[in-house]
Amino acid sequence: MTATTSETGTPVLPLILAEVEVRRVERLTPAFVRIELGADALADFGVDGPLYDQRIKLLFPGPHGLPDLNDPALQGPGWWQAWQAMPEETRGCVRTYTIRDVVGTGTDTRIVVDFVLHLAEGATGPGSLWAAEAKIGDRIGLLAPRKGFPYGGIEFAPGVAQRLLLVGDETAVPAVASILEDLPDDAAGKVYLEVPSDGDVLDLRVPAGVQLAWLPRNGARHGERACKAVLALFNLQYDADEQVEVIDPDLWETPTYSSSGEEIEPGSEPAGGLYAWVAGEAAMVTRLRRHLVRDAGLDRKQVAFMGYWRIGVAMKS
Repeated sequence: MTATTSETGTPVLPLILAEVEVRRVERLTPAFVRIELGADALADFGVDGPLYDQRIKLLFPGPHGLPDLNDPALQGPGWWQAWQAMPEETRGCVRTYTIRDVVGTGTDTRIVVDFVLHLAEGATGPGSLWAAEAKIGDRIGLLAPRKGFPYGGIEFAPGVAQRLLLVGDETAVPAVASILEDLPDDAAGKVYLEVPSDGDVLDLRVPAGVQLAWLPRNGARHGERACKAVLALFNLQYDADEQVEVIDPDLWETPTYSSSGEEIEPGSEPAGGLYAWVAGEAAMVTRLRRHLVRDAGLDRKQVAFMGYWRIGVAMKS
């Protein structure tokens, strides 16, 4: 992605790469904390259409803090190469999050992110560690869409599908919540959200024709409740002893992309009928992909499967 030039001749990245400040922190549940991030640079934020599951990158400080994101080397055409060339302790680490909401306008624009603070399996990472201690005035880096330029990062694309199936664990709850808010009032379908405990159930906007089922684990194995519920919907049996091998560690399959290199028919989009969007822990997503495509017979163009994370594995970005 290269830089373009403004009317004044100043180079402008076709995305926002800026330092942002924590403007608000709200503990929603034991597992979720909501943080509003603001900066003057967010006045240029924008996407072409609804947010849906729009992804952004957050840059967490390393031992030496954040690098200067206004450095011309990071604001020009070779910004990514310049970033990669920095020592890891200087550039910190990058993680992917979904925008939960956007509030305010102009230089008061704030991007809202819901962080998962902990997972029942004891896994954690730089994002959740930072969010657990975040306070007003803290600063991190952000990579987000700039209005007027293509950015990508939205996978929810139901096309002409008449019914929806949305499935996720706690890491996918912010994305599903955003999708639900942007759905038309006449949307129809089912949503299954697995969360760590009863206390992590949130109050979400849901169209009248969409049925939302919260599935608190309360000590159950990760993914078990979600898989049972979805398989039952297709009259399939859940086998607790089934071996699930995550062959593709970066599992990401949509009607237009396959991380495994599977050939995608040009111009393909979900057909009429059901569109399934599944995201969360990779083993859970792998299991559901196997059964929905192989056993339930869903067409490849009707599904989006995204492994957001893996139990016991530190994600790179």
